[in-house]
Amino acid sequence: MRGQILGVDARTGDGLVAGDDGRRYTFRPEDWANQGQPAIGLKVDFDTEDLRARSIFPLPGQVPARQAPAPAAVVSDRNKLVAALLAFFIGVLGVHRFYLGRTGSGIVMLVLSITVVGLLLTVPWSIIDMIRYLVMSDEEFAARYARR
Repeated sequence: MRGQILGVDARTGDGLVAGDDGRRYTFRPEDWANQGQPAIGLKVDFDTEDLRARSIFPLPGQVPARQAPAPAAVVSDRNKLVAALLAFFIGVLGVHRFYLGRTGSGIVMLVLSITVVGLLLTVPWSIIDMIRYLVMSDEEFAARYARR
C-alpha cells in the first residue's frame, strides 16, 4: 500500500502514516526498512498488519516536506561537581540550592540551620542532595538545573 507520513516522534521514532485507503497506520522505528529517518510528508510504500505499517520504504525521488526536528541538547552553566562539593561542605546552609537556582528551598535550609533540630534535618538533606548530583547523568543535571 502507498501513503504519506503524517508525523514522527523525534524521541521515540514512533510515527503515523496516512494510507491511500483513508486509514491511518502507526509504525515503530523497526518498521522503517530504509537507511535514514522517516520524515513528515514523505510518500512511502508499506505493508499493513491490522492498523500497523510494516516494511516502510520511501518512494523513489521523494523529498520530505520537512524533517522531524532533532531534540536540542540542553546546556547548563552549572557544574554538578561544584554543586556536590557545596552540598558536602556547606550544604546545611543551603548554599548548593542557591547555586542551582532553587532559592526557595535554599531559604528553607538556611532558616532551618539556625536551630539544632533544623540541623538534624538539613545535614541528611544536603548529603542526599550531594549523592543525587553525583549519581545523576550530565544530561539530566543540565536539563533539571538549566537557567530559565
